[in-house]
Amino acid sequence: MDDSQLQPHRHDHAFGQDRRKAGETKTMWVIALTATMMVVEVAAGIIYGSMALLADGLHMASHAAALSISAFAYIYARRHAHDQRYSFGTGKVNALAGFTGAILLAVFAILMAWESGVRLLNPVSIAFDQAIFVAVIGLIVNGVSVVILGDGHHDHEDHKQHDQNLRSAYLHVMADALTSVMAIFALLAGKYFDQAWMDPAMGFVGAALITHWSIGLTRSTARVLLDRQGPEQLHEAVREAIEQHENSRVTDLHLWAIGPNVFAVIITIVSDAPKSIDQYKAMLPESAGLMHVTIELHGPGS
Repeated sequence: MDDSQLQPHRHDHAFGQDRRKAGETKTMWVIALTATMMVVEVAAGIIYGSMALLADGLHMASHAAALSISAFAYIYARRHAHDQRYSFGTGKVNALAGFTGAILLAVFAILMAWESGVRLLNPVSIAFDQAIFVAVIGLIVNGVSVVILGDGHHDHEDHKQHDQNLRSAYLHVMADALTSVMAIFALLAGKYFDQAWMDPAMGFVGAALITHWSIGLTRSTARVLLDRQGPEQLHEAVREAIEQHENSRVTDLHLWAIGPNVFAVIITIVSDAPKSIDQYKAMLPESAGLMHVTIELHGPGS
């Protein structure tokens, strides 16, 4: 058998990971915005004595680092997409970056709670007007970042999976926006109602919400990293597509994510009048993201 006969059955395992994703460009823009505002808020928090503002600035600093991990993941996955050492391509680099971002979210929540506790026990005077002004600017920057990353973050098809790396970046800037809102609320309460304790108290509220987001992201990325079975809806779509041929039954089905909206599937089919493998592959849903399909055929007695 010569090479020309084998060529149609060969394929690479890039699965689109070699192309620059929209999330990469969005993340780069948000890193620039976040890093700039981080410097302003940290400096202002120290100068004006606001824990809420300083926490927001430090939060931005930590998220700038986390967003840099997201950017690195996009670049690494793209540059190594054709590396044969990765059995199913570099799609899971995306999930790994998302998982790392989730862990960092949890760490940041702990640090926020700790710093808020220290400031609650040891209050300092706050220059409210200046701190509120800087916090509002921070909220505007965070809002712009949320809009940049939020476009395309949600997918309305149930069997589709999020770009976990983009989702991680999105949650980080959402956390920044949240802490900005709480900083403004706490500073206003301190200025107009003499409730300075609200400033560190908002740190605890923010830490709780960010922890909740971290847990959700950790679960979703861990499912991908551990090759958990893909969406049930997609399972059923594959099974029904094969079993529409009345003599064919699916006896074993393994379907798992190898990248954002990219799935590998191994199907065992038993039939007393089997079709060709190419015919079975043609039955599968075209929009399902099944990039690596392996079919095993058996007769009823084999």
